[in-house]
Amino acid sequence: MLDASRVIMGTYGQAYIDGVWQTHINKLEASVEVEKKELNLVGRDWKVHKNGAKKGSGTMSGYKVTSDMIQRGFSKFDIISKLDDPESFGHERVRLINCMPDKIQLANWSAGEEVQEETPFTFEGYELVDPIVGN
Repeated sequence: MLDASRVIMGTYGQAYIDGVWQTHINKLEASVEVEKKELNLVGRDWKVHKNGAKKGSGTMSGYKVTSDMIQRGFSKFDIISKLDDPESFGHERVRLINCMPDKIQLANWSAGEEVQEETPFTFEGYELVDPIVGN
């Protein structure tokens, strides 16, 4: 039976860009899609699939604190996502390799409101640095 205390909350998540902790980031999403090639083989009444190229994409968002993303421009960088929870079986770190922004937010503000910054990006590889393993 599931021990509910082991369910991981994003509260303790952290994002590092090129090794620097981004304390203002409060949301990070990244995923990989594989392009499947559909094959029709003789003697089979099922279509089969062969893995093709992969595509990594994601979005990070948080509060605007510095001009780092504007200064960085469209140069590539690595992100390390750390997902942690004191009650979990451990923490997970995933390195996203060769990230590049799809767009850079130059201005987006309203009087009396915190300025949020969102950066969609693509990446060219990943590495599971620290997996979470149940006991």
